[in-house]
Amino acid sequence: MPNAVEPTLIEPLFQALQKERYVIVCTIDHETSAPNASAISWVYAPAPDKVYFAVDQRSRIVANVQANPAMSIVLIANESTYSISGKAHVKVEKLENVPLKLAVIQVDIEEVRDVMFYGAKISVEPKYEKTYDAQAAAKLDQQVMSALKQA
Repeated sequence: MPNAVEPTLIEPLFQALQKERYVIVCTIDHETSAPNASAISWVYAPAPDKVYFAVDQRSRIVANVQANPAMSIVLIANESTYSISGKAHVKVEKLENVPLKLAVIQVDIEEVRDVMFYGAKISVEPKYEKTYDAQAAAKLDQQVMSALKQA
C-alpha cells in the first residue's frame, strides 16, 4: 500500500510544529548542486500550508535557498517519518528581539509525504538536549520561538 501524500500538513503534524522540534532541513548546495542536510530545532508552522524556521544569517542554508528554493524538511512525528517539500525564501533577514543574528526561512508547502518504510512505525520520537548552559539555552529558545511566531 502506498504511503499517503497530502498538499498541506495534517493536523497531528501541524500540532507537532507548534513548538521547538528536531527536524532535518534538506536543501540543494549552492556551490556543488549536491544535497545538503542540516539538523535544526527552531521551527514553527504558522498555518498548515507553511513552515518557518530560524537559522544563523551566515548559514549555508540561507545561501542554498537563495540560489535554489526547492527544499524539504524531514519530520518524525505521528508514529511515522514525513518529508515536507516546497519552495523556500528568506522571509526575515534579521529576526528582532533575539540576541543572535538569525534569518527566518519560510517554506511554502507543496507536498507532505509519509516516507516511513512499509510495516513499521516510530515507537519513540527523537529527543535531544542542549549541552551548553541550560538556563541560557531555555531563554534563547523562548526568545527565538516567540519571534518566529510573530514573523
